[in-house]
Amino acid sequence: MDDRSREFVQSLERGLVVIQSFGEDSSRQTLSEVARRTGYSRAACRRLLITLEELHFVGSNGRDFFLLPHTLDIGYSYLSSLPFRRIVEPFVEQLSSEVKESVSVSVIDEGEVVYVSRVATSRIMTVSISVGNRLPAYCTSMGRVLLASMTVEDQRRHLARTTLKAFTKFTLTDEDEILAELAKVAKQGWAMNDQELEEGLRSIAAPIVDSSNRTVAAMNISTHVTRTNRKELREVMVPALLATTRRVNALLTKR
Repeated sequence: MDDRSREFVQSLERGLVVIQSFGEDSSRQTLSEVARRTGYSRAACRRLLITLEELHFVGSNGRDFFLLPHTLDIGYSYLSSLPFRRIVEPFVEQLSSEVKESVSVSVIDEGEVVYVSRVATSRIMTVSISVGNRLPAYCTSMGRVLLASMTVEDQRRHLARTTLKAFTKFTLTDEDEILAELAKVAKQGWAMNDQELEEGLRSIAAPIVDSSNRTVAAMNISTHVTRTNRKELREVMVPALLATTRRVNALLTKR
């Protein structure tokens, strides 16, 4: 039985699903490819694509369909609505300049962290990370900070909706072990991730809180094992990160 509200607009949902069907490996799609990716009929996809084309979200060369820059307005509306983003960005740049490493800020959404600000000094992952990218929360430093701010019941609910797979031989995939790590993060006020997402990648993260002392985001420093060992991460990077988030939080709590 469908438990959706009677006010739910299915055509809007389908239009958004069509937009989301485009990606790095599907930047241009035929009508048949869109239908296959979305699971909708060709006739439904045709109507949706024509509508999106008239609204300037989608373009076409007669055979292939592709997204237009107008779709960025959807994401930008969210970013511009974040009350902390304009405050935090100068601190992200300053911290990155200070430690000579990449610094990011993310929020949590359905068991994943979503990057909302980033200054990258070098590419240390096999995939390029930018604003809007998503990574699993359970095995990232920012994700653990964000999960650690929740009740244990909420943590379990997030983990239950996530496939806890091992990205490397270091990844924690046992729910009880992850919960124990989250309790540790909540107690010490910051998280460290040592090659759990990708071998060679180390990161630390700390919470960003609002005027209600509610964790609304996380900031991290990411580095490579060839540049920073665990001792340097703890003794140099952690104090720099915590000093920055304290300044950010002091500004946000005054709002």
